[in-house]
Amino acid sequence: MLEKIIRLSLRYKLIVLLLTLVLMAYGIYSIFHIPIGAVPDITNNQVQVITTSQNLATEDIEQFITYPIEMEMANLPGVKEIRSVSKFGLSVVTIVFEESLGTYLPRQLISEKLSAAAAQIPEGFGEPEMGPISTGLGEIYQYTLEVKPEYKGQYSVTDLRTIQDWIVKRQLSGIKGVVEINTWGGYLKQYEVAIDMPRMKAMSITTTDVLNALENNNNVAGGAYIEKTNQSYFIRGEGKITSLSDIENTVIKNENNIPVFIRDVADVRFGSANRFGAITGNGEGEKVLGQIMMLKGADSKQVITDVKTRIDEIQKTLPEGVYINGFLERSELVAKTTTTVAENLILGCLIVIFVVVLLLGNLRSGFVVASIIPLCLLFALSLMNIFGIDANLMSLGAIDFGIIIDGAVIIVEFVATKITHNSAVLAAIPNKLERKQKIDEITFESSSKMMNSAIFGQLIILIVFVPILSLTSVEGKMFRPMALTFSFAIIGAIILCLTYVPVMSALFLKPQELNPQSITAQILNFTKKTYLPVIKWAIHHTKIVIGGAVVLVGLTAFIYSRMGGEFIPQLDEGDFVIQPVLKTGTSLSKTIKITTKVEQILLDQFPEVDQVVTRIGAAEVPTDPMSMEETDIIVRLKPKKQWKTVNTKEELAENIKEALAVIPNILEIEFSQPIEMRFNELISGVRSDIAIKVFGEDLNLLSQKAEEIKAAISHVPGAADIVIEKVDGLPQMSVNYDRNRIAQYGLDIKSVNNIISLAFAGAHAGVVFEGEKRFDLVVRLDKEERSDIEALRNLYIPLPNGGQIPLREVASVQYTEGPAMISRDDTKRRIVIGINVRHRDMQSVVDDIQPIIESTVDLPPGYTISYGGQFENMQNAMSRLKLVVPIALGLIFILLYFAFHSLKEALLVLTAVPLSAVGGVFLLWLRGMPFSISAGVGFIALFGIAVLNGIVLVEHLKDLKMKGMKDIDEIILKGTVDRLRPVFLTAASAALGFLPMAVSASAGAEVQRPLATVVIGGLFTAALLTMVVLPVLFKVFDKNLSSNEK
Repeated sequence: MLEKIIRLSLRYKLIVLLLTLVLMAYGIYSIFHIPIGAVPDITNNQVQVITTSQNLATEDIEQFITYPIEMEMANLPGVKEIRSVSKFGLSVVTIVFEESLGTYLPRQLISEKLSAAAAQIPEGFGEPEMGPISTGLGEIYQYTLEVKPEYKGQYSVTDLRTIQDWIVKRQLSGIKGVVEINTWGGYLKQYEVAIDMPRMKAMSITTTDVLNALENNNNVAGGAYIEKTNQSYFIRGEGKITSLSDIENTVIKNENNIPVFIRDVADVRFGSANRFGAITGNGEGEKVLGQIMMLKGADSKQVITDVKTRIDEIQKTLPEGVYINGFLERSELVAKTTTTVAENLILGCLIVIFVVVLLLGNLRSGFVVASIIPLCLLFALSLMNIFGIDANLMSLGAIDFGIIIDGAVIIVEFVATKITHNSAVLAAIPNKLERKQKIDEITFESSSKMMNSAIFGQLIILIVFVPILSLTSVEGKMFRPMALTFSFAIIGAIILCLTYVPVMSALFLKPQELNPQSITAQILNFTKKTYLPVIKWAIHHTKIVIGGAVVLVGLTAFIYSRMGGEFIPQLDEGDFVIQPVLKTGTSLSKTIKITTKVEQILLDQFPEVDQVVTRIGAAEVPTDPMSMEETDIIVRLKPKKQWKTVNTKEELAENIKEALAVIPNILEIEFSQPIEMRFNELISGVRSDIAIKVFGEDLNLLSQKAEEIKAAISHVPGAADIVIEKVDGLPQMSVNYDRNRIAQYGLDIKSVNNIISLAFAGAHAGVVFEGEKRFDLVVRLDKEERSDIEALRNLYIPLPNGGQIPLREVASVQYTEGPAMISRDDTKRRIVIGINVRHRDMQSVVDDIQPIIESTVDLPPGYTISYGGQFENMQNAMSRLKLVVPIALGLIFILLYFAFHSLKEALLVLTAVPLSAVGGVFLLWLRGMPFSISAGVGFIALFGIAVLNGIVLVEHLKDLKMKGMKDIDEIILKGTVDRLRPVFLTAASAALGFLPMAVSASAGAEVQRPLATVVIGGLFTAALLTMVVLPVLFKVFDKNLSSNEK
């Protein structure tokens, strides 16, 4: 079959070359149309159900909203996990589904259940809604609305919020791939009726009277139409409130022909909605932020480009002096990582071409092999475009051209050798056409002979990557694109080796004797001179060689057991997120002062800092449910070449921590990065690398145990930023009703609660239009009358008989503390102790923490501890690798058995696997890298490549025996020297192809470095040991191999 393909290719060279041009054209087209990102989107398949109920306390949110939603969602098909957060006024339930359900089916299933859940939530407590269809990579562009210095006094924060809501947000809507424009900060403008309780009491007017008057006098109506003189006149009743004076002149009642207006019992003015979040920036005070969220699965590069184009258009329509400041955008990270990938690919390609040309010693052969590289890349990009795989750091970053061209090297080297060997025959043929036919014949015979080895080797590499495709969850989303892309490139190489390579070899290769004075000849001679004494000694000291190899493998296993582990090396995003921990219940105004002070310190003391923007509390669409004392300080850093005081981000973090120690209100400080933080939060529900979760019912007891754990582990090396989730200590003013007094006055609790809600939170009384803009009309107490606990105690409650009494007559009002937040995993309450790891690997930190907690913390019955965050992802991935790696080895063994039809020969070649692991583990250890999933994938790829050299050597040794050579030592000496160049060439090209990736310091190289390190180190020892240990083992097993042949 393969021979027929080669023969047809050589017969129809023009068609092969035309098809190659088609491949190039579509590959170039794909380059410009393939989705480009920074990293794979590893967010699990989740849907958030968000319910806002601004007047309910944390426990009430849990009981009346969160619990019913959780119970309804628990029985949906494909649900893997349910997490929830209940806070004052907010419930966020996250439902994680199986990946196989896709994006939209889970939302449809939830939509069907939401109506049932809403029916269980009391009226007025909030309507559950699904969050936007976005992911951890969804926050693609964040901006603040700024005012130029000369216009500072002209625009308030309320004005900026109105501009954001009614100019910027509206014009940003409708961009393909944008699913939500979230607004954060500023004051949401309202028309406020600030009622005066004493005046209302004096005039016997209740809050219900005021509400009814506003609702009844803010109305429009139509009366169909009247026909007159051939025209229709449509009747329109204009009764909308359009100004503050309209509200002031609204009549509440008329007594003895004397009207009582709103202005008589209230002050009418512009106000703002109660807010649970704010934005500060660059030490200048409050700002307004817009957050553009991308649709899940959209092309981030294209969406960002479209967003920027639209923002440039919007800038022209903004009021004079106002402009959009884009302070955090994904395109910068995409550009950095794309540059890293491009650099590594180009440098790797050039190195491989150089090595191939140098070691083949034939410029024409070198360029035939080198031309495979761009063609394989274009083939891979074409299939990526067809199958919708993003081009990013992981999918393209791990392509090693040295591995891809192995098959081509084997074929071209053999064809060139045969053409040179037959140079006298070719020279004797006078007819040009006949000479070409002879070259075709030589090319066909040579290609056919080496094709089995070449294709078989590439199939082994292809099959090794199959288990990686079985990885699930986060590690699957991270590494599956890499495995697919690599597989595409290998498939391209196989196709090209059957078609393009024989054609190009026949057309371009010429007879060329190796010049003994050339660099290639000198390198090969030096290698032979160095190698011959080694292999001769090894043949005569088989026990020492095998014993030494066993000791090396044992030492490697020991080092591996002491290496520690981490999930995936952290991608340096180039920016910081600082999360200062403030006292629970800190007011919004106090938090704003603290964050402004932090911003000023960062900008004044650290020249590395470019901009600082702080997100406080919750946004309008609260996908990230933070309390008013919780903040994300986003620190945008300058390029590293402009840094002056430090060299690394770790140093900068330590210095910032010291500088912020002067602010007394900050209890702890956590450091993270924007995407990393969001991924951690969405995937596991926590923001830290390691999350120690304590499950139980009593929140006070959970807090107590969390403090015990924090104190016990605070001295563990590498455990930085130890922060306890704030679940208690929320200051409250609790109103406890005296039911007898309520009954005595003829009241009911619901009516009294409604009055409290109206007075302090405000009651919606309609809408006021300003052109297309619409603003809420709200009734509440004057700000001065809702400033302390006495105002609450003295709140007048209308009686059924027309009188009014203060609240203290029917209830006691006390200061208390309540839960700040109730988090649940699969309906069980829990508290989290979050730990970020610095200067150490994650596995070692957890290994130290676990025995300390087990020995020092006693848990009551029903209380449990588990470990989550990135550590949980690492554990899942490691357990998967323990299954995947043996499967990969098993597949290699099966292929070897089919190749050799001998168990012993298959096992002999399989010894390359532990021998290659020696170098991979040692180089990781020497570079101070822990074992990670990235390194694990590197080992899987390494095993496939290492086996190739073993196949080439054993096949040749067997071939020499079949040709009649009897002396085993002679067979080994001749066979190893014959195969020295191909083994050296394939190992050098594959290892050096990864060299740019291993030493790169560019953005994103952290993720690729362990993988490249493993392959380089492993191939070095694999080539060395394969050429020494494998021949020795061949000699030891020779008698058995001979008997098998007989």
